Amino acid sequence: DLALPDDPKLLVNITHFARALRRAGLPIGPGRVQTAIQAVAAAGFDRKADFYWTLHAVFVNRPEERQVFNQVFRLYWRDPRFMEHMMSLMLPSIRNVAEEKAAEAAAKRAAQALLDGAEAPERPQPESDRTEIVIDASNTASNDERLRHLDFEQMSVDEAKAARRMLARLSLPVTPLQTRRLRPNDLGNRPDWRRTLRAAIRTGGEITRLHHRKPATRAPALVVLCDISGSMAQYSRMVLHFIHAVANQQGQGWSQVHAFTFGTRLTNITRHLRTRDVDSALNAAGAQAQDWKGGTRIASCLRSFNVDWSRRVLAQGAVVVLITDGLDRDDPAQLAHEAERLHLSARRVVWVNPLLRWEDFAPRARGIQALLPHVDCLRAGHSIASLEALANAVADPADRGEKARLLAQMRGAG
Repeated sequence: DLALPDDPKLLVNITHFARALRRAGLPIGPGRVQTAIQAVAAAGFDRKADFYWTLHAVFVNRPEERQVFNQVFRLYWRDPRFMEHMMSLMLPSIRNVAEEKAAEAAAKRAAQALLDGAEAPERPQPESDRTEIVIDASNTASNDERLRHLDFEQMSVDEAKAARRMLARLSLPVTPLQTRRLRPNDLGNRPDWRRTLRAAIRTGGEITRLHHRKPATRAPALVVLCDISGSMAQYSRMVLHFIHAVANQQGQGWSQVHAFTFGTRLTNITRHLRTRDVDSALNAAGAQAQDWKGGTRIASCLRSFNVDWSRRVLAQGAVVVLITDGLDRDDPAQLAHEAERLHLSARRVVWVNPLLRWEDFAPRARGIQALLPHVDCLRAGHSIASLEALANAVADPADRGEKARLLAQMRGAG
């Protein structure tokens, strides 16, 4: 039960507050709770700001945990009517559709952590307003189907856990590339004269069998460039769960899977994805990428990749998956130059942009206009269903996604 305790003792409230943070997704155990109590005892409780930062220093380890901590702290320690406030965020209300605004992801997770399934109190209604509403749910989609199309940004803690389990089962197969090298194969359509004559020597020069060969195939590499700036943090973490599953699943057709994150600088997290446990892998990657939830400098990061890494990881027809919203602070001309260079080095560049979840999305940002001409395919990446469609886009060389439509809009606006 996570209702506010009646006992006003500070120790009980700190313990209860730590349990709420743990339910909101922060890795907090009994040891850190004891450390927090000792820290508050040492720092004192004279000012709320000091109390906030004391608990923040103990409970927050990563940048992405700050917003959740802030929401839970504000609701638990500062708002005496947090239950009613969170009910208004969690439960639907009748309002104009144009005025409807979804709660932020951190606020939603904080709500579930504090409420823990609590039901909204019933409000008395006038006799004239009591109307029985009957809903036919016979054709309602299943929870899995609803979860497939739910935006990552709007998922609660439990929904995000279920989504990560579904992402772990996804695959990203690819067709092997045909090379100019030939290998022996009796079903091939090209004669292998060398093997045929070598076999004829054993029979005194008489050719008893004509050997054949056909072009050999090889598996390409997959290179993922993932934007971890503030506007992309929630989507990036879910997509990296998917990439981790691809990197650790055998038989998908990839020779190697390389992963890089970028915000204000480029970070190679390939070795972390080889860790079998996905949480350990992403925690290690997040610790190495110090620019998580920071600014965005796509052009500078692409330049770092083109100069330092492209020749190492883009050899022999690698496929690049670029995950970003295209909102950049760098010079658009520089971004266009580096994107063109990346496109020329890779066999195929697939751009995954979560902003495509909006039906009225248009390429107005200069960064998007600079990137769009230099990718082969543009796809959405805001839900499980969109990542399932990404597998088809990567496997099909003819798939262009939304590129043609947005290019037409961009040229028409110009």
